[in-house]
Amino acid sequence: MRVAINLGLFVIICLLVWTLVNSIQEPIAFNAEKTKRETAVINRLKSIRSAQDIFRQISGEGYSPNFDSLKTTLQNGKIMTISVQGNPDDPSDPTITYDTTYSSAMEKIAELNEVSDFKIILDSLPFVPFSGGKQFEIAADTITYQQTLVNVLEVKTKKANYMGKFGSARFARYDANYNPGAYIKFGNLSAPNLTGNWE
Repeated sequence: MRVAINLGLFVIICLLVWTLVNSIQEPIAFNAEKTKRETAVINRLKSIRSAQDIFRQISGEGYSPNFDSLKTTLQNGKIMTISVQGNPDDPSDPTITYDTTYSSAMEKIAELNEVSDFKIILDSLPFVPFSGGKQFEIAADTITYQQTLVNVLEVKTKKANYMGKFGSARFARYDANYNPGAYIKFGNLSAPNLTGNWE
């Protein structure tokens, strides 16, 4: 009888120790994983935003509404640059000349990749890191804003898509601002604003 009681107490102590260790380790693991995954997703969103900026320079119009046209345009497109010699504000200046040159969009991407803390890799742009292949939601449109027709863009994904086993609302007890159903995004379909909601 005494052996059975001691064995039962030993099992209970082991369970209590495991619960205590887990209660300490789980919030540490959650916060570390959240930081790592959010950083990767934010960097991918920054890459998409830069790619859309290059797309706009090529098209001279709005933003790409999907990743296929974004990729194709960047792979094949040229960016126009106009250099002005002389004083363009003085119409009587006889020395004014305009020189137009074109450069490959892929060259521009290579230059950005050398100096940025994020990389524009066309094949991976649509995909949310740590999501198992899920894609960002992307939408582009034109709206009338303050009596002017403007181009707008929004790219987003739910936090639950990349948080894996931590994509449950129960982990909000470790971070009061954590909501797995909330979007991490940049842009706005209601205003010409490409700011990220992490900024």
